Amino acid sequence: MGVIALDKVHFARNLRKESTDAEKLLWRKLRSKQFLGLKFRRQQSIGKYIVDFVCFEKKIIIEADGSQHIDNSEYDNIRSEWLFSQGFKVLRFYDNDILRNIEGVLEVIKNEIENHATPSPGPSHQGRGGIDQNQDKGYERNRFHKA
Repeated sequence: MGVIALDKVHFARNLRKESTDAEKLLWRKLRSKQFLGLKFRRQQSIGKYIVDFVCFEKKIIIEADGSQHIDNSEYDNIRSEWLFSQGFKVLRFYDNDILRNIEGVLEVIKNEIENHATPSPGPSHQGRGGIDQNQDKGYERNRFHKA
């Protein structure tokens, strides 16, 4: 294993050790095939990126976004586009939403998995009026509001 690959493995291990409260809560719900019988991995390396959670069987990536992602939205979009080009659907949830409404977050994930056909990269939809380009590309940020 090369030096760069070892560095990524160590970095991913460190991310697992230093998980946020939201990541810990979500992992407790996803781990050990207890969510829809699916195997999820956490802090998994895919290409040059490390994703929070992934189910390879369903090609779904789940990202728990803290406040640091507010300033990194351009990077997040580039990253999500690349992951989509590899056939993944990326679901993003704010940490606060995970902590305050875990059941709602799990319901969105369940619906996406049940209705998800593995995306395939297609022609660019840039410039097409009326289309939410992020949603059309296979990734979106989910937001909940308490009633």
